[in-house]
Amino acid sequence: MTIRIPFVDLNSQHQPIQTQLQKAIYGVLEQGDFILGQALADFEVAFATASGAAYGVGVASGTDAIALGLQACNIGANDEVILPANTFIATLIGVLRAGAKPVLVDCDPQTALIDLEAATKAITPQTKAIIPVHLYGQMVSPQKLLDFANTYQLLIFEDAAQAHLAERDGYRAGSVGIAAAFSFYPSKNLGAFGDGGMLLTRDPDVAQKMARLRNYGASQKYFHTESGTNSRLDTLQAAVLLEKLPYLPQWNCDRLTIAQQYDSELAPLSSAGIISMQNQSSTGHVYHLYVIRVDDSCPLERQQIQDKLTADGIQTGIHYPIPCHLQPAFTYLGYQQGDFPQAEKLAKQILSLPMYPGLSNSQIKEVVAAIAGATSTNLNAENSSSVPIGSTVA
Repeated sequence: MTIRIPFVDLNSQHQPIQTQLQKAIYGVLEQGDFILGQALADFEVAFATASGAAYGVGVASGTDAIALGLQACNIGANDEVILPANTFIATLIGVLRAGAKPVLVDCDPQTALIDLEAATKAITPQTKAIIPVHLYGQMVSPQKLLDFANTYQLLIFEDAAQAHLAERDGYRAGSVGIAAAFSFYPSKNLGAFGDGGMLLTRDPDVAQKMARLRNYGASQKYFHTESGTNSRLDTLQAAVLLEKLPYLPQWNCDRLTIAQQYDSELAPLSSAGIISMQNQSSTGHVYHLYVIRVDDSCPLERQQIQDKLTADGIQTGIHYPIPCHLQPAFTYLGYQQGDFPQAEKLAKQILSLPMYPGLSNSQIKEVVAAIAGATSTNLNAENSSSVPIGSTVA
């Protein structure tokens, strides 16, 4: 099947700056500082500054940013950490790798963000932190988070893997809690040419401990004060990210414009059960993903719509099809079907549409037209089949 509209198109992003990217890579090759080099130090400062944080520590992946970051915040054995059930599995794995106990809660069906009321009911004397996942590019309300954390004396550890430079309530993603984890997976709003991650923090002690943990627990060469690991953001990747960072605000703006057109084009389909996820952040939503819900009132199931788009050469995704508590590897945590009804319902309804800087107006219209065509064809078929033989329709 020929792909006419890809889910993500990195070439359209990289081609205009190809010369700059090549120059950045060659600069590292000439310098030869491939591990913990100058480009990494420069990028750590630049990304932290852009995000409103004091310190940045680059690591090998977003998952490591969570796992090591929690350890750097002194979260571990016997500590409970609250997180949403409808996040990417890396959030859960990061908590487990830190040695803490993950406590899952449900989400808001309109935004897919963590339900703080549900989180309130999950607090115990062992609860030490909450991980708000800034899902799809939209932040959990910082003001509500801060009120929540202050009320229950909890640490806020942000999972901002999908929210580079997102804003809400006067805060940027990465500046709300004690620390925040970011991923630079290639398809992220700010993506590397491979895996990569970073921890941002306002606390110098957390930053220093994180720097040790990523480098075998060493405070200086061959002197190990912690049981750390090898998880360093490569200098080559940092050089690429540093070159791309100045373009990120415009790329995010382009994503917002695309999302606004999707919103407008899809609005007439709400009566057919095609519902866009709510944007409660105005221009602060950076739309890593554009997600719709195929509601129960839709004449087609989600899979039928996805199959129709695939047949038309339009790629889509599902983020995420199985909530964390229903993943086979984590049944030992004791959760069951029905524990988080909103997350489970969303998993059956959500569909991610093509989203990337460079997606054209005509392509957006084509995606929406394919969805509209599928739903209207089915509606017409149902209406026709409901008319008794021999009758007429006015």
